[in-house]
Amino acid sequence: MTEEAKNTALAHFKGGLFCAESVLLALAQHQEIESDLLPAIATGFCSGQARTCGQCGAVAGALMGLGLAFGRNQGGESLEQAYQSVQNFLKSFEAKFGSSNCQGLLGVDLGTVEGQAAFKDKEMWRLCADYVDEATKMAADLIDKGMGTSK
Repeated sequence: MTEEAKNTALAHFKGGLFCAESVLLALAQHQEIESDLLPAIATGFCSGQARTCGQCGAVAGALMGLGLAFGRNQGGESLEQAYQSVQNFLKSFEAKFGSSNCQGLLGVDLGTVEGQAAFKDKEMWRLCADYVDEATKMAADLIDKGMGTSK
């Protein structure tokens, strides 16, 4: 099932959706969750949080997907299952790539004309495809393994 989620995310990415949108939508579909809010809710998280050099969009999409699986719906519910899955994900992603920050991963500031030009000229979307691929795979694996107990 993890492989299917990964392939779905890459198909969305290659189809024109950006990192956070692709990962969140694939993870939602992996969990058989459909909503008119998806993937739109993730758009502002793409490109390092709207080109502000923030968290990688693929990471943000994965965290939202984990929230769909393990998040809470009411204030009195436990945070532990969601927090543990996020911590496990971030540890694995950062161990593999050295950062979970867009600028740290790409080495360019997408908020500048120069950074956007470098992104385009160096075809950095290929790096982003790798981040989409791996973030989806890691999150889907955590979901499939039930990192935390189900809601």
